[in-house]
Amino acid sequence: MDAEGNPTAIGDLEQQMINCYADLERILKHFDCSFDDVIVENVFTTHMPKFLEVATYRNKLYQGRYPTGSWIGVRELAIPEFMIEIEMEVYKSN
Repeated sequence: MDAEGNPTAIGDLEQQMINCYADLERILKHFDCSFDDVIVENVFTTHMPKFLEVATYRNKLYQGRYPTGSWIGVRELAIPEFMIEIEMEVYKSN
């Protein structure tokens, strides 16, 4: 979403995924965390074949290890224009 809460990159799953990860990175940094602290990542998408094509983007974020999690194909998400939603759990030891 943009700053006013409007959907962005409508119809472009790859850009929506990149936008999601950028938002998540800002949240992680706010709490002094990084993608290295993510222990669970669940991805919900309305277009699994396209997600599988672009999922290698995650290689830029997760260096050395991937968190556990699931990739789940769904019929729709809460906002009809959304094609992807990413849910994370983080563990910070100190």
